Amino acid sequence: MTLMVAACSSRSALPPTDLPLPVATASTAVDTPTVPPAPTSTASAPPASATAEKPSATATATASATPTATPTATPAPTATPSAPAVAGLRVALAPLAEDLARPVFAGHAGDGSGRIFVLEKAGRIVALNADGSSALTFLDIRGRVGSDASEQGLLGLAFDPAFAANGRLFVYYTDKDGDTVISRFQANPERTAADPASEAVLLTAAQPASNHNGGMLAFGPDGYLYAGLGDGGGADDTYENGQDLGTILGALLRLDVSGEGAVVPADNPFVAQEEARPEIWAYGLRNPWRFSFDRLTGELWIADVGQNLWEEVNVQPAGSRGGENYGWPIMEATHCFQASTCDQTGLTLPAAEYHHDLGCSITGGYVYRGAAQPALHGVYFYGDYCSGRIWGLAPAADGGWQAVELLKSDAQISSFGETEDGELLVVDYAGNLFRLVNTGD
Repeated sequence: MTLMVAACSSRSALPPTDLPLPVATASTAVDTPTVPPAPTSTASAPPASATAEKPSATATATASATPTATPTATPAPTATPSAPAVAGLRVALAPLAEDLARPVFAGHAGDGSGRIFVLEKAGRIVALNADGSSALTFLDIRGRVGSDASEQGLLGLAFDPAFAANGRLFVYYTDKDGDTVISRFQANPERTAADPASEAVLLTAAQPASNHNGGMLAFGPDGYLYAGLGDGGGADDTYENGQDLGTILGALLRLDVSGEGAVVPADNPFVAQEEARPEIWAYGLRNPWRFSFDRLTGELWIADVGQNLWEEVNVQPAGSRGGENYGWPIMEATHCFQASTCDQTGLTLPAAEYHHDLGCSITGGYVYRGAAQPALHGVYFYGDYCSGRIWGLAPAADGGWQAVELLKSDAQISSFGETEDGELLVVDYAGNLFRLVNTGD
């Protein structure tokens, strides 16, 4: 990983990768957005297991899972909405755009324009009008994105909460060596396009294999940038990164990008723990393929791709101090994966799971908070890349969770997305963009 202290258009002078970012001496004040910008997506193939291709360049020493710091709780909205009724909902996919080139994410800039931005895996961001018309290239970095085979490519996008004023956006991609790059770009004064020469690299991380790259970026309600990285690839946690706090692989990171570079917030959970990476917010993830913040409550929803049998959805409460261990590879969803070492002490188990009888690779979505379809309000929607199934998930009356399959589509669901007014989008890797619509009474 690499810290850049000033914007530049070339990455040739970067220091060595995998160096921890500096920690702020105190939590830097950042503007808290009213609505967090939408995150990103991936998939050339679904984010499932593949054979490792090169040796690991990351540390593998196991670190303690108990933080020594006592961080301040993350600020979050205080709304406590009532539980929605997910059973009985009926939804469909309404066409919005087509002829996209292997799209892997869609979202908005929060700038009042209503535009929808679509990531194409090879390295292009396309801007559409709110009705899906007039596709225009917003950013093209295909020349610096490496192979987009397997699960590599341009995988994530997040607009600065103050994008309308500062024109900043952040992307996650794999470079010519197949390694992770998180960069900032600058849009022109009219916000009609971003300048490829404005790239400022904030973080890099060596990837030992071509799969399990994660790739999601999203700003939280605290104004910090969150990034999801997979466990390094291969199968069965080949590189033993899932439970290793000494590597940023297999983890969710939390970064302060409000300045010219990136720094670690002083209240991250492992800042004071020796040999732990201070960037880590939560760990024990295999391949988090899309996470999102509920724009009303601040809850964090993380979909994690499973190994051979189970896919899962994790929920982090609003106001969490971070430090959650989601269990991989001790667990695959709620099931013991390494039977000889299935100690669940300290683990956070998922809110929902499904067996591979119903699909093979989960794609996380969003909690619906739009105004146009009140029947969907408060329901978290997620899907499966392989089967095209879409589920709704909501709190149950008994204090648990209720997951209901709502649709079996023909789409290769590579991502979900939100429009600026809170309507939900479904991204089809075959080249289509849909709206998720309620078809019930």
